[in-house]
Amino acid sequence: MPTWTALSQTNGRDAAETIAELAEDLTPEPVGTGVFEIEDGSNRWEVGVYFTEAPDEIGLALLAVAHGADPFVISELPEVDWVAHVKRELSPVEAGQFFVHGSHDADKIPEGAEALLIEAAMAFGTGHHNTTKGCLLALDRLVKEGKSFERIADIGAGTAVLAMAAARVFPVVVAAGDIDPVAVDTARANVMANGLDGRVECVEAVGFDHPLLERAAPYDLVFANILKQPLIDLAPDMARYIGKGGKAILSGILTTQAEEVIAAYQAHHFALDHRDDLGEWTVLVVTRI
Repeated sequence: MPTWTALSQTNGRDAAETIAELAEDLTPEPVGTGVFEIEDGSNRWEVGVYFTEAPDEIGLALLAVAHGADPFVISELPEVDWVAHVKRELSPVEAGQFFVHGSHDADKIPEGAEALLIEAAMAFGTGHHNTTKGCLLALDRLVKEGKSFERIADIGAGTAVLAMAAARVFPVVVAAGDIDPVAVDTARANVMANGLDGRVECVEAVGFDHPLLERAAPYDLVFANILKQPLIDLAPDMARYIGKGGKAILSGILTTQAEEVIAAYQAHHFALDHRDDLGEWTVLVVTRI
């Protein structure tokens, strides 16, 4: 089935969300919309609208003009078997003791590795992006330092690869939350596929706003692999839900944004333990003081 994308940019999140919401009333109706911050400090936001039929170009043009956005750029994408493509491109990833792989690479698991199976169809957030890989390396370092954690949460869990990694090395139940119900369903499927049913509890939640996540507090380890601004917005709740001496592993941060995130967490009683730069991305480990 062919797919069309329509992309525009505008100033500010509110304007972008308004455009995305109004685009859902177009005919033909889009199959999805998305709003994404352009991480360069410009306060510019991208609006993506996705169709399985050729979109109404005039309607999109009027929508952009009415709300002061750039004209939509419309593209038709070729039909691609994305699962087959990802299987070809998705090589296993080693991050310390962790080995993230698809079933097509199950014969490559090193002896003694903590293997985490993520199928190609569920490949987002598998560890191939340096933000996730950096979190796994940070966790591996904490384990090697002899640290132990009893209350663990993964905020913005995606495929739950970080929550599953923690459940593999610590004998606890890990709470994993994500705002996207599709991501939560994917996470639950991954948990089952890795034999961790009952060890990782996946829920739909914004931050810590869910009874399961609230009951398990105070945490002594929290993962948050999201983006700069959501991490900064989350800092007060991190201080509320992480006990003194507890740690947070923060990722989804461009190296140019790291100091801003560090300052936000220091303002909420966190001290910086480690900063690891992997390419253009930074992973921070902070401790509640």
